[in-house]
Amino acid sequence: MKLVPLIALAVVLAAWNPVAAAPAGVQRFVILPTESQVVYRVNETFIFENNRLNVAIGTTNVVQGDVTIDRTNPRNSKIGTITVDISQFKSDSDRRDNAIRSRWLESRRFPIATFTPTSIQGLPDTYTDGHDLSLQVTGNLKVRDVTKPVTFAVTLKLDGLALAGTATTLIKMTDFGFDPPSILMLRAENDVRLELRFAARAAP
Repeated sequence: MKLVPLIALAVVLAAWNPVAAAPAGVQRFVILPTESQVVYRVNETFIFENNRLNVAIGTTNVVQGDVTIDRTNPRNSKIGTITVDISQFKSDSDRRDNAIRSRWLESRRFPIATFTPTSIQGLPDTYTDGHDLSLQVTGNLKVRDVTKPVTFAVTLKLDGLALAGTATTLIKMTDFGFDPPSILMLRAENDVRLELRFAARAAP
């Protein structure tokens, strides 16, 4: 095979392969809601079932946000504001979900929660695609009409034009102006474990 066809084939393969096509410098990645998920976990006790412990889990994929990666100088990378429609949280119980929306979290009145990062710890001097990176991301979390500083433990991986990772933290309901659900047959704990599992794609 002659040299010119080989070169042409290499160019076509590079254009098709997103890893090979990944540019250097600064690039913005946008979270894909259909491939991402926000999860809450809360321990609850069923009093009339011998104090049976259950973990209530609610999920939503109505999440938006972006991450700016500086491949040349990774320490300059930034995370934009993350927004979540918490009125869309769904668990295995419609009764629980409706009570949370109307009475406890009041997410029908305050549907949007926001996290605005203020600092990132752990960014390296250099980064190689495909490696896991562990960070501590501190920022202001607004739920209802209350804003509190919160730190997320973040793990992410950059691979060409794709970015994926998880962010976890622990908050207390009372810090954001509402009490844990407590009714005749059920009592929930104050602690809420939050997790964002995200996939993002390089913006055009």
